Amino acid sequence: MNEDEGPLIEDRTVGSTLQVTEACPVLAGRFFVFEGIDGSGKSTVSRLFADRLRSTGREVELTAEPTSTWLGDQVRRGNREAKSDFTETFLYIADRAEHTAQISKWTSEGRIVVCDRYVGSTLAYQGVTLRPHLGPGTLEWLKRVNEPVIIRPDATFLLRIDPSKAMARLEDRKGREKFEKVNFLKKVAALYDRLAEEDPSYIVVDAERPLDDVLGTVWSMVNKE
Repeated sequence: MNEDEGPLIEDRTVGSTLQVTEACPVLAGRFFVFEGIDGSGKSTVSRLFADRLRSTGREVELTAEPTSTWLGDQVRRGNREAKSDFTETFLYIADRAEHTAQISKWTSEGRIVVCDRYVGSTLAYQGVTLRPHLGPGTLEWLKRVNEPVIIRPDATFLLRIDPSKAMARLEDRKGREKFEKVNFLKKVAALYDRLAEEDPSYIVVDAERPLDDVLGTVWSMVNKE
């Protein structure tokens, strides 16, 4: 692999075998996001991906949502204590507004940003949570509200896994979140699939395979062999 040739982006057809289609020789200032339901492995894969990028000499920022800032703390508190689903949703958006400003700064400095969860998580998770309140227009409403406070990722890797298998991975997790219920995750997974069909930044990855295979697939999608 020639690391100097920089990242590539591939064909993003949902559920298909992805083949490299076109080189994009940009070495830095890129923004990569990892999305997926709980138990998909996105936190682990994003961390390993960032480590591997650093090993090539690139300057990399690994970040996540909710963030580690005071706003991220309020999101986590809202998860536990908010009486209204809308309160929780707007806390996510407020945290993202500040996070996006930081991501923009990093990329303008030529750094590669790797993010564990971004706007897709709010669209998928809050899309399910708010549907009883807003009906069929929930997803479009969330897109409109988020639009002013986001930037477009160079690639969004959706780690796809069957929700029942994801739940099996979560069995031993302490302090499991309220979102970690199989019927809820099935609805979230369906919304993620819809986002992947509508958004060309999404690249779907089979997350049921061994970790090394998942990481290797992601790596091959952004680096020329």
